[in-house]
Amino acid sequence: MTRRTFVCRCEDVSVGDIENAIAKGLATIEEIKRYTGLGTGPCQGKECMTPLSRMLVARSKVHAEDLRPFTARPPEESVTFGALATVPDTLLVDAIQRTHAADPTLEDRPLNRSSGHGDSDSPS
Repeated sequence: MTRRTFVCRCEDVSVGDIENAIAKGLATIEEIKRYTGLGTGPCQGKECMTPLSRMLVARSKVHAEDLRPFTARPPEESVTFGALATVPDTLLVDAIQRTHAADPTLEDRPLNRSSGHGDSDSPS
């Protein structure tokens, strides 16, 4: 495999991305998942966990018997963009406000969704 070969096609994680993670000292499937996003797409690692495991064993980062898979966390149910588009703005603003209240490190930002995104009144 070349550095440009995709290991995780769902999240576009390449061999090079994994090699960079390993070079930074990451050596477990969970660490590499969190660093690269590998395994967080629709397949939840079904396609990419085996090639990653083989890479770690081949590079002597871990013994095969010590490998532990990450926990897959699929969405509760599929949601279409059409369904999301019909959610009233008040619900979205409320969710954003709850997120900001739960994490005070987030900087204050205007909650107007249309601000600067194609409005005829916004400067170009």
